[in-house]
Amino acid sequence: MYWVTPRHLAGDDGVLAERIGDTLTGLGWRMWPTSRHSLLYVSPDGLRGAEWILAAHPFELGGLPVAWQLSARPHAASALAEWNAYFTTGVPYEALADILLAIDAREAPDAGFDGPETVINALSAWGWIRDVDRPRTTAMDPGLSSSVSLEMVPPLIEDADPRPDLVGWQAWAEPVLGASYLWCASFSASVPNDLVAVFASSLASPVPVPRRTVPKSGEGRLTVVRRS
Repeated sequence: MYWVTPRHLAGDDGVLAERIGDTLTGLGWRMWPTSRHSLLYVSPDGLRGAEWILAAHPFELGGLPVAWQLSARPHAASALAEWNAYFTTGVPYEALADILLAIDAREAPDAGFDGPETVINALSAWGWIRDVDRPRTTAMDPGLSSSVSLEMVPPLIEDADPRPDLVGWQAWAEPVLGASYLWCASFSASVPNDLVAVFASSLASPVPVPRRTVPKSGEGRLTVVRRS
């Protein structure tokens, strides 16, 4: 077992499904398999959902298959989700677990009044660098290998707001410039900024994370703090 940093380049250790599934089960979310060969978890109040959709392979972000989709409804009778968030393989499971804990703890899953600066402030607190041209909506890690930015929402990202040309938070890691992405995440336009800030803060945290394997693309950029 290696304890490594930075977290945003540590990968998912090949256990993204198991770690997040354990987190959701511990929160009391119910789970059942679907006809799409996915695993659907629903919160006790029925307003929040998390689905492992890797086998269904609905679409890709940055050339990587989407593995988890998170969603929230304003009330139990609503047929459509208020917002959705999507995460590919390779995303650090600690950051995904932290945003799920925050989603579970909210009294109203769709409520949120914080502005975009909440996300950038969370990253700046851990030493991430604000973009010179867009200091309020874009920040990068000091190694310039990962970014969180408020951008036009990619195709197939679903949101209750039907207007075109919406913007939402997009995050990714590209350890080697011009090479494949390590992971990508996409938040639809209505995802509350404070929830994105939780993900961003966990992503940028300097606290080492345990890994049995590390991504090859992170070689030379990851630091092994200790072995156990």
